[in-house]
Amino acid sequence: MSSEHHGAPSQPSAASAERFRAPKQRAAALSVASNGTLIVLKVIAGIATGSVAVLTEAAHSGIDLIASIVAFFSVRKADEPADAGHPYGHQKLENMAGAIEGTLILFGAAIITYEALVRLVKGGHVHTIGVGIAVIVVSAVVNLFVSRVISRRATQTGSVALAADALHLSADVASSLAVLAGLVLVAFTHAEWIDPAVALLVAAGVAVAGVRILLSSSRSLVDEALPEAELEWIRSTIRELGAERGVVGFHKLRARRAGTRRYVDLHLQFAAGTTLEAAHETAHELTAAIRDRLAGADILVHVEPRDRVEPGAELLSPHEPAARPPGRPAASA
Repeated sequence: MSSEHHGAPSQPSAASAERFRAPKQRAAALSVASNGTLIVLKVIAGIATGSVAVLTEAAHSGIDLIASIVAFFSVRKADEPADAGHPYGHQKLENMAGAIEGTLILFGAAIITYEALVRLVKGGHVHTIGVGIAVIVVSAVVNLFVSRVISRRATQTGSVALAADALHLSADVASSLAVLAGLVLVAFTHAEWIDPAVALLVAAGVAVAGVRILLSSSRSLVDEALPEAELEWIRSTIRELGAERGVVGFHKLRARRAGTRRYVDLHLQFAAGTTLEAAHETAHELTAAIRDRLAGADILVHVEPRDRVEPGAELLSPHEPAARPPGRPAASA
């Protein structure tokens, strides 16, 4: 049997992609709307109170808005089908959006740090604290709700851009609570230095979130392998299904992720005497089995004869051909 490719890469169905498209876009739109509203409230509260911590929260929400707009357009574009210019699709746009969001967050942390240090050195006065407290409470509640909604959508759809947005909004909740605590302490102690000190703590938390998002997105941009647990599941599926269908070994298993989609390719070695039709059918069955677990996976199987087994290949049966079901050609020695 000569070495042949198992057709074209097995693509996920259009229906599967369409099922996730609308929920992803609605979640991204919700993030844009909530961030836009919170910016207005925080700017008003920051001006009214003179609090650098509240104003930095407004700047933070401004960064959030830009990031959520990037996420919104990325999830729309990433779900478009592959075309002649992008034969592997547009999924990496989601990873790129996550990297952009992480970079914007780090930029925002730098701005917050600068403003807080200036206020610590020059001093300042916080007033109308009640307004600031009310706005920050509203901000924390809204971001908590929106982050939970987006996180659920990210889990359901596997969206990298939405996961980054949800993580960012969760960090916003923590920073809002820190600002709230700072305002309450200023109100009771009248120690004005607490306000910029809290802003510095917020900046540190924002920077940590930015680094986490940037690193997570960058791993997919450089084609990091799938987690070992998923790779081992693929191997076990090959062993279980292949052992009954004339597969004697496999090698060059590679798997990566781009956006919501996983890409898997591997080489299968078949026992001597296996027809091309039988090998092709087995490759289809293996593709379906892998996709049952890795929804939306794009899978390519390369079939080879037994004499093409290379060093490093995993052999299903080192001494004898694997048993095959009735109707399949018997393996020759």
